[in-house]
Amino acid sequence: LKEENATLRSKISKLQILSETQADKMRKLEKKLEENKIKEEKEAQDLEAMVQHVEQNLQLMTKRAVKAENSAAKLRQENALLQVQLRNCKAENEALQLGQAGLATAKQNAEVALQHLLRVTTSSRASLRQLLSGAESLQLVADLLKSIDRISEVSEDGQ
Repeated sequence: LKEENATLRSKISKLQILSETQADKMRKLEKKLEENKIKEEKEAQDLEAMVQHVEQNLQLMTKRAVKAENSAAKLRQENALLQVQLRNCKAENEALQLGQAGLATAKQNAEVALQHLLRVTTSSRASLRQLLSGAESLQLVADLLKSIDRISEVSEDGQ
């Protein structure tokens, strides 16, 4: 009995050591799991913040694009008006040339109208370039948002 008792005590001692070792491993794994959860939450928050930032940028770019479109439309209208004025000035110039009266004034008016038309044309081109740039930026942001959606889908599938 004493021998059997000693053997059982030895087994109990070994099992207690094994149990403590496994408990330590379990505590370490639980701690690691908690750290991973915190890390994943932070990554999710960072991703959400990035998405919000991208959405804000998209809204800002959309506003800029609308403003550029409106500006371009106004410039096109002004350009058309100036072209009509230029044609009128040219017609007036031709009429004055036929009558030889006030030729210098008509030429000056035509030159002023032409210079104004050239300035408006240059300004219109710059606004159209800006509008195209804004549209390209919007496309880039849309592609980025698609990529973020794919990342989210892959993350959800991987869990």
